[in-house]
Amino acid sequence: MATQDIPQDVGGGRASLFYDPKVRGIFFQVLVIVALVAFVYWIIGNTVENLKRANIASGFAFLNGRAGFDVSDTLIAFDSDSTYRRALLVGFINTLVVAAAGIVTASILGFLIGIGRLSHNWLIRKICTVYVELFRNIPPLLVIFFWYFGVLSVLPLPKESIELPFGSFLNSRGFYFPKLVWGDGSMLVPVALLLGLAMSWFVARRAKQRQMATGATFPVFWTSLALIVGLPFLALVATGFPLSFDFPQKSTFNLTGGLQIKPEFLSLYLALSFYTAAFIAEIVRAGIRGVSSGQSEASAALGLRSAQALRLVVVPQALRIVIPPLTSQFLNLTKNSSLAIAIGYPDLVAVGGTVLNQTGQAIEIVVIWMVVYLGLSLITSAFMNWFNAKMALVER
Repeated sequence: MATQDIPQDVGGGRASLFYDPKVRGIFFQVLVIVALVAFVYWIIGNTVENLKRANIASGFAFLNGRAGFDVSDTLIAFDSDSTYRRALLVGFINTLVVAAAGIVTASILGFLIGIGRLSHNWLIRKICTVYVELFRNIPPLLVIFFWYFGVLSVLPLPKESIELPFGSFLNSRGFYFPKLVWGDGSMLVPVALLLGLAMSWFVARRAKQRQMATGATFPVFWTSLALIVGLPFLALVATGFPLSFDFPQKSTFNLTGGLQIKPEFLSLYLALSFYTAAFIAEIVRAGIRGVSSGQSEASAALGLRSAQALRLVVVPQALRIVIPPLTSQFLNLTKNSSLAIAIGYPDLVAVGGTVLNQTGQAIEIVVIWMVVYLGLSLITSAFMNWFNAKMALVER
């Protein structure tokens, strides 16, 4: 019996095609992309029209212009005749310095407080708890104001400076300490330090390979310490100690000589460190709590003391839990450094704001801010992801 062709419903086929989840998903994705492109096009056109109406030339050529202002805290040479580009570079370096110093200090302080939260000593445990609850519930800007107006601003005047060990002084204008003055042949010392660091890394790597292969341990810490300290000391001896100190001296109205760390940097550095350390402490505490109690019991059964079990067994395992959320705190500290403008510390945002007021190049300055902070965040995240991968458990 011959079969007849049955005509298909074309309209129904198209409707069923639209209800296909894959086709529908592609359609809405294309629709969203088209809408985003149209929105960006409208924003750019509107911005260009407004710039023309205000007679403001767009572009980054203004960076080569004369700055015409001074920066109070610089690590590189800068004066009012320098360019806007160099002014922004000064602000960028200041941001890097305060962020790097804050990350190191907050990590150490947060680690100690996190362990203190788990201490069997009632007083230590309660002090650490109060610290965490206090700083976690205060906005970082208030912490900055506390250090700037409540601590450093009430210090004595320079002529009544507080004398500290090693020829250092502390007063309302900052912290003064001796300055290293390098003589002829002193370049051998940093070379020896770099050599010591490289050799320490090599020793640590070989010791780890040896321990994995044979189980035998090696005193890596003391060996590395001897290399890092001993080699520069030998270089100093070989070059006849080409090193002297310029100590700060009291004068009639101020201190002369030495190096000065100004109160703006100290306030921002201490505030960011103490504030972020409270969050890191909770991350560390949670990481240690996340390690099974059986690990501590097994360590005690092997004869390890509590401090040894914490250092050799618990903390290495807790790091695998701690590192991912720790990355977010490092990023927050870096971005919170932009609050420096509130106390006059010349970071990237503060210097960029001055450049913006003088040139009117608002869009370009905001773009620079966004690119710099995005770059710092991506670099920090990449490094922490690499470190997290190095700390991850690897099956043999």
